[in-house]
Amino acid sequence: MSRSDRYTDDLGEMDGVGEQVADFLPSPAELARRDSTVKVTLGLSHRSLDFFKREAAKHHVPYQRMIRALVDEYAQRQMSGEGSNGG
Repeated sequence: MSRSDRYTDDLGEMDGVGEQVADFLPSPAELARRDSTVKVTLGLSHRSLDFFKREAAKHHVPYQRMIRALVDEYAQRQMSGEGSNGG
């Protein structure tokens, strides 16, 4: 940042513009927490595995993490009743 790019207080000009958004970000302690995991063997189709590997590479994360997050989200929704389709 150059000397001429210094920011100053808005002097209250933005008061009342929009609404304040609640802090929804997890705390650093929550981010550092590691969930316990269980190793399983799971057979996937080549098509599914290729998809997860491709998407994981785009986001620079392990593909196993993406699959685990998907399974966790599915289980959470089923347990809370959101995922029931009445059948």
